Amino acid sequence: GPPHRSPSGGVVIEANELPVFSSPEVMVDALAPDQPIFCFRPQAVREMAQVFLQHFPGKVLYAVKCNPGRHMLAALNASGIGHFDTASLAEVELVSGLLPSAQCYFMHPVKARAAIYRAYQGHGVRHFVVDHSAELTKLIDVIPPSRNVVVVVRLAIEHGGAIYELSSKFGADIGAAVELVRAADQLGYATGLAFHVGSQCVDAQAYRLGLEMVNNVVEQTSVAPACIDVGGGFPGDYVNSPIPTIVPFLELIDQTYREIQMPTDCELLCEPGRALCMHGESLVLQVHLRKNDMIYLNDGMYGAMIEEKLGLRMPVRVVESRPFSDMVQAFKVFGPTCDALDVYPAPLDLPSDIREGDWIEFQRIGAYGAACQTAFNGFFSDTVVVIESDDGVRVI
Repeated sequence: GPPHRSPSGGVVIEANELPVFSSPEVMVDALAPDQPIFCFRPQAVREMAQVFLQHFPGKVLYAVKCNPGRHMLAALNASGIGHFDTASLAEVELVSGLLPSAQCYFMHPVKARAAIYRAYQGHGVRHFVVDHSAELTKLIDVIPPSRNVVVVVRLAIEHGGAIYELSSKFGADIGAAVELVRAADQLGYATGLAFHVGSQCVDAQAYRLGLEMVNNVVEQTSVAPACIDVGGGFPGDYVNSPIPTIVPFLELIDQTYREIQMPTDCELLCEPGRALCMHGESLVLQVHLRKNDMIYLNDGMYGAMIEEKLGLRMPVRVVESRPFSDMVQAFKVFGPTCDALDVYPAPLDLPSDIREGDWIEFQRIGAYGAACQTAFNGFFSDTVVVIESDDGVRVI
């Protein structure tokens, strides 16, 4: 059949159809790429999936927004992830088309009525998040009341442990959540409760706080929840935000969930994105110009570098395509566009003899890198290869 295409028009192919190389060095020797190359490491994805599946006491939903690459979705599914946190009809259709046996959950608190209808009627979605009475009204107008449909009420949670907070945009306070649960239950829907501690949450106690808030709502409503969703936010291991293992986060959730004693038929859910996929991709870039202590790369702030732009530092290394000097120098780094704002927020320490034509690998870019890049100024690449070697970091 015809190739699958990304929204930008680029061809997207399945993981088992991607070119395979033993290392980035072998890849650049074979391809000499002058465009950015995403290096996919399915073994890292499998390893992180197993961490969640072994240590989280419930269903693991992958947050599709974090990296919607078909190769990533297929690898996660092959690793045992059969449930997906989808935030739009397009994501529902992507997952349903690629993985017909997967189960999608519509976890965005704001949805178009047509999207609700098509997700429900066409794709079997039965979990819908709300955080306001007007959103509940949409569901009532579109979906007939049934205990097979779960209205998941999202709570706002304020906690300083996350790099990017979300509750200024989404979430109901305790009082509003109580009213929403009661209303949905009286209408004849099943109900659930959810929260999201924010992205790259480095303090596991935030999940304890969220579960205690959930328990507060359950006690006030006396409505037995069909599910409790602790959301995402599970952190990755970055240079300036080091989290070598997420196991303690999952163990604390397990402990707290047992303490609040929910009904035995209540399903516990989580929505990891970053923690599942960040180690699964790196990005190999080429130096297109050196000016003294400045270098110009073929990707930047309008491309896959949103995490760098917002303050998370990824490990960076030169691809050993030739012998390099042992002397290290700090370089100011620019992206490829004509915009002077396209500059890396921090200097990069690189070999002092780096020059045009050399390659640099940005590791741990699997989260939000490919997902958030633009095609501004015509600079865009969604070329993906499989790399068999790991990136030298421990992913558990």
